[in-house]
Amino acid sequence: MRVRSLLIAAASLMMLAAFVVADDKEIKLEGIKCLLKPDSPAKASVSADYKGGKVFFCCAGCCAKFDAEKNAVAANRQLVATKQYKQVKCPLSGSACNAEQKVSIDGVDVCFCCAGCKSKVEKAEGAARAELVFNNKVFEKAYEPAKK
Repeated sequence: MRVRSLLIAAASLMMLAAFVVADDKEIKLEGIKCLLKPDSPAKASVSADYKGGKVFFCCAGCCAKFDAEKNAVAANRQLVATKQYKQVKCPLSGSACNAEQKVSIDGVDVCFCCAGCKSKVEKAEGAARAELVFNNKVFEKAYEPAKK
């Protein structure tokens, strides 16, 4: 009876390990850039755990310098870009999204509830655009983990 329980436990662990390995392979990094060096492509072999997902870097040096608090906007954007998280609400109002009110921010399409919210983000410049839609407070209300 004990041997049987051990065999079942071992089989369960192997299935879980296979699921985790398969899960990592589902993340597509084509076009995804390093969080700290946006000109360098991210590599699947260099990642850090973040909000139940993974964020990717170009090298071990960047991975070691990753600060989840300081780099939250870039990390949150990358979670959406890699489809580990999906948008479920307008990042500004928390209301339902209108697919016609969409803006691409650093290569990620973001939907808004209305033209007013969309316009506010479109008027922002540079890093302020990403900050408006991917900061931690907004991320908690507007995004959720993608179902696997």
